[in-house]
Amino acid sequence: MIHLQRTNSENADFISLVKELDAHLSILDGDQHGFYNQFNNIDVLKNVVLAYDDETLLGCGAFKEYTKDAVELKRMYTHPKSRGKGVATKILTELETWSKELSYTSCILETGIKMPDAVALYTKMGYQSIPNYGQYAGKELSCCFEKVL
Repeated sequence: MIHLQRTNSENADFISLVKELDAHLSILDGDQHGFYNQFNNIDVLKNVVLAYDDETLLGCGAFKEYTKDAVELKRMYTHPKSRGKGVATKILTELETWSKELSYTSCILETGIKMPDAVALYTKMGYQSIPNYGQYAGKELSCCFEKVL
């Protein structure tokens, strides 16, 4: 049974999953990985959700404040062996719940066009495509989404 834990970016399990995520993204992003990686510093993440099945670590996600009303979702990742079991949906739902508890009214995020499963998840969960924001504006490998909570 999947259970979730709220924590922060100092959590060792989160750090280990982020290393896996970064290795995966370095392949997908190719020569653009350096650009994208500079925006993924986990030190700024105070709100992290981890998913477990008993003691087995399944996935993670996090958010940081983007504006006084919006959070930016970051570092969403599900271990490959755990995909297709609803783990990401549970993590995303918990991140949204936590954001609402902190009085945020929307979530934004950037994902890669080479990640169709991520795009499908966000679409299924009610996220709407928006113009690429901030540092992602004009980046062809990026697609951005928003959901009003």
